[in-house]
Amino acid sequence: MQVTEIKSEGLSREYKVALPANEIEEKVNNRLAEIAKTASLPGFRPGKVPVSLLKKRYGPSVMGEILESAVSTSAEQAMAEKGVRPVSQPQFEVTSFEDGKDLEYTMSFDILPDIDLPDFGKISVEKLVPKVEEKDVEETLERIAAANKSSEPISGNRKSKSGDVVVIDFVGKVDGEAFPGGSAEGYNLELGSGNFIPGFEDQLIGVNAGSDVEVNVKFPDEYGAETLAGKDAVFEVKVTEIRETAPSPIDDDLAKLAGAENLEKLREMIREEQGREFKDYGRMLVKRRLMDKLADMVDFDVPPRLAEQEYNSIVHQWQHEQHGSDAAHGDAKDHEEAHAIEPDKKQAEEFQALADRRVRLGLLLNEIGRTNNIQIGQDDMNKAMMQEARKYPGQEQQVMEFFKQNPQALEQAAAPIYEDKIIDFILEMVKVTEKTATMEELVKEIEAENEEQDDKPKKAAPKKKTATKKKAAAKKKSAAKKDEG
Repeated sequence: MQVTEIKSEGLSREYKVALPANEIEEKVNNRLAEIAKTASLPGFRPGKVPVSLLKKRYGPSVMGEILESAVSTSAEQAMAEKGVRPVSQPQFEVTSFEDGKDLEYTMSFDILPDIDLPDFGKISVEKLVPKVEEKDVEETLERIAAANKSSEPISGNRKSKSGDVVVIDFVGKVDGEAFPGGSAEGYNLELGSGNFIPGFEDQLIGVNAGSDVEVNVKFPDEYGAETLAGKDAVFEVKVTEIRETAPSPIDDDLAKLAGAENLEKLREMIREEQGREFKDYGRMLVKRRLMDKLADMVDFDVPPRLAEQEYNSIVHQWQHEQHGSDAAHGDAKDHEEAHAIEPDKKQAEEFQALADRRVRLGLLLNEIGRTNNIQIGQDDMNKAMMQEARKYPGQEQQVMEFFKQNPQALEQAAAPIYEDKIIDFILEMVKVTEKTATMEELVKEIEAENEEQDDKPKKAAPKKKTATKKKAAAKKKSAAKKDEG
């Protein structure tokens, strides 16, 4: 094997590799000999097929297999020989190969830069630790009570108002014809809830029980049922009863509705949940501060291809945000329209600076993990699988099977866990000062830092939530953590 360097610019490398024809021929013959042991063709007993016949029958496919293997193996040997560490899979191009002649190919890739690890002892960060206030607990209890409100028939003969529940019978018609799903009897509708299409509930405010009301509305253009989207409709509504709503009493019965043994246990659950939420956001904040300190302490060249990939990813996400579509799930038209939006020169420079920062920090963390032998074990892999599986209720088993059959996908899913282990290692080495704070103070800290970091995507500040909104909170945490680096 002959290896010749044909490009060395910054972190970019390109090599020409030549493999002698006799080595390729030997590998092909060895592979055919293996096939011959079990091959079966008409007229020959298994294992007795002549190699010459096998070569005619399987030669092209075997050659393709051997070439792929030869390129992969020789590339690893060539990189080891030259003492280079690629940061990504090399790009190959076969430049010359004919039967009986040498195989020649080129491979190009970016190499890892020289990374000097910072002195962790010189880093100090402030960490906020939770102080759960009783007023926050009581506010949460009030929200739970409001979410579990009850209703009673009104006393007297007053007209309906926002917040009331009206019991109605109705029939909806488009062009004078009733449509499927447009009618019901004894339906309980809370006025002001926004459960019905815009304008419907407003027209039932200020009416008496027993009234017949003609409600005129227009279905939204984006309404789910295509036959109704954008259509004018008339609903013939009979108001049979008006009921007043009131929050549930804050007592043991409410606690049981929320899954607690009694009211005191519910208060404990709320305190624990708010503490966990605070810790999650507190960690997000201390991690951001740590990454900012690390970014200021290191300065090395960034591999061009990695920077380009990250830049394209940032622009892709930005385009879909500008277009108002989902970068992951939009249809072909959404993608085409979004990608027609181009950043201006200033935006492009900001995106490139952010891409360089992300790549540089990613390489730094990996180098810290490598030099300190930080690894992820089977328990970490299992944790990653479980975290992903929980995102797909009812399909957990299929998700687990997918990862078992796709180790590379599992490695990607476990990457955040590996990063967290590196962050934990660094936090053990730096000076961490703790400061007690309430959730409100934590929110202010995050908002203040968001305003200072105009060159980075904003992270949403956490908001208070009830014990009944865990799924929404989980989504919020995921969104807030997407771009800590």
